[in-house]
Amino acid sequence: MRVLGVDPGLTRCGVGVVEGVAGRPLTMRGVGVVRTPADAELGLRLVAIEQGIEQWLDEYEPEFVAVERVFSQHNVRTVMGTAQASAVAMLCAARRGIPVALHTPSEVKAAVTGSGRADKAQVGAMVTRLLRLAAPPKPADAADALALAICHIWRAPAQNRLQQAAAQNRPQQAVAQNRLQQAAAAHASHQASKGRTA
Repeated sequence: MRVLGVDPGLTRCGVGVVEGVAGRPLTMRGVGVVRTPADAELGLRLVAIEQGIEQWLDEYEPEFVAVERVFSQHNVRTVMGTAQASAVAMLCAARRGIPVALHTPSEVKAAVTGSGRADKAQVGAMVTRLLRLAAPPKPADAADALALAICHIWRAPAQNRLQQAAAQNRPQQAVAQNRLQQAAAAHASHQASKGRTA
C-alpha cells in the first residue's frame, strides 16, 4: 500500500509518501513541504498548494491520501488556513478517485509513538526509527506527513473491515427501512379509508 500523508498548512504543507503493509517494515518514498509566501493573496496560496500536491500525486501515484483532521484551535485564522489547505488536498485526491482518510493528531501520535500526547520531537524520532532514516525529516511538518501515512497503513486493515461490515449491513438496513415505510403507508391508507366510511 502506498500512502501520501498530508499535514495541511498554508505556509508549510507537509507531504510524505510511505509504502508498505501493517506488520512489515515500511519504506519512505519521498518527503517534503509545499511552501507558500505568507504575504501572497489567499487564492494564489491555495493554487500553489494544489499544484504542489498534484505534482506529488503525479510522481508517486499513491493508492490512498491521509490528511490530518482539522480541529478548532484558539487562533481562528490559523485553523481557517489549515482547513483550507486540507480541503485542497482532499479535492486533489477526490478528483483522481483516490480514497481519502482523515486522522486526528492524537490518533497519529498514538499510532506512531504509543502515546496520543507525544510531542513533535517524539513523533519525529519514531518516524526516523520506523522508516530507518539517518535523521529526522525537517521541518516537523514533513515528519508529521510521514506519521500520517504510517498511521493510515497501520490502521487501514481495521478500518477496511469496519467499512466492509457496514457495507454488507446497508442492504439489510434498506430492506428493513422499506418494510417500515410500506407498513406506515398501509396504516395511513387504512386510517384514511376508515375515516371515509365513518
